[in-house]
Amino acid sequence: MTASDAIVVGAGPAGAAAAIGLARAGATILLLERARETGDALCGGFLSWQTLARLEALGIDRGALGGQAVRRVRLFAGKRHSETALPGEAMGVSRHRLDSVLQAAAVAAGAKLERAVHATALDGGAIQTRDGATLTAPAIFLAAGKHGFRGQPREPAEWQRQDPVMGLRLRLPAHPALDRLVGDAVELHLLDRGYAGLVRQEDGSANLCLAVHKSRLDEVGGDPGALLRALGDRLPHLGERLAHADWSRAVDAIGHVPYGWRTADTRAGLFRLGDQAGVIPSLAGEGMGLAVASAAAAVAAWRHGGTDAAPDFQRGLAARMTRPFALANLVWRAGENRRTAAPMTVLASLFPSLVRRMSQATRIDTR
Repeated sequence: MTASDAIVVGAGPAGAAAAIGLARAGATILLLERARETGDALCGGFLSWQTLARLEALGIDRGALGGQAVRRVRLFAGKRHSETALPGEAMGVSRHRLDSVLQAAAVAAGAKLERAVHATALDGGAIQTRDGATLTAPAIFLAAGKHGFRGQPREPAEWQRQDPVMGLRLRLPAHPALDRLVGDAVELHLLDRGYAGLVRQEDGSANLCLAVHKSRLDEVGGDPGALLRALGDRLPHLGERLAHADWSRAVDAIGHVPYGWRTADTRAGLFRLGDQAGVIPSLAGEGMGLAVASAAAAVAAWRHGGTDAAPDFQRGLAARMTRPFALANLVWRAGENRRTAAPMTVLASLFPSLVRRMSQATRIDTR
């Protein structure tokens, strides 16, 4: 049992941002985090101009993050490529840095952070933990990230159930060649049945994240490192970047990510945030945007309507996700198709304004 006004499950960007807002509104907050120490989550190192503005509204100064300025987006398909200025200045920053800064701000605002508490299920208005404890509060903010949560199913689209999507990550160490090759850009490398995103971070290293279908991984015996090497041999631009990889580092992986899933369903007192509300296709670079935006909207709904506001909040958030998710899904499906990836890259090169418009249209607007 707890004496908290609200329990926030998950101290990633969505959960920590919600805890900051709730604590500053005068609520007594228990913030639960399953990890003993702040790690470096698989992906999510890109902060759009809009997300940076939302973080500043929480009192998180850009200087405190100290990330890599990102001003351009590059698109690669085989030997073709395009480059376009982003609508605003974005940032590349590690999840370790981002989560650490947000968690510190939540604690400073008055939230109680408890680590190594692994919430596993919701039973009515109660949270069940792995060690058998039961925690209750009038409001629960579920922000457990991409991890599945018993009692809260997330079903992928039919085409993903037939060939599930896997998330992979390799951190490329800082190297002068990465400064030259990547610089202040976020890169999207399109490939058969997937894509790779690359952005430099605060220490000069680069985060290489892939969303690939399981069938592609199966072709190399399920070995993520072998897949990356094969892609580097086949795709010249990606190969240039991977030439500076430290192959002694493990390739991180997460399975069956339900990209494109979203929900409008909840009950009074349960606010679903971030990837527990919807999983936007990651090439849009709006995963962190959805996390922070959903937290802000949930806090505003709770402040105005209390626990009864959760269902309306969830329906409203789902409605606002409709267009960004649909557009991101459309671009993703075109980008992972060998017949359409190259023409899409040519179109981006000829009409850069379309890229900027798509970059704007895939942001989450919770106003």
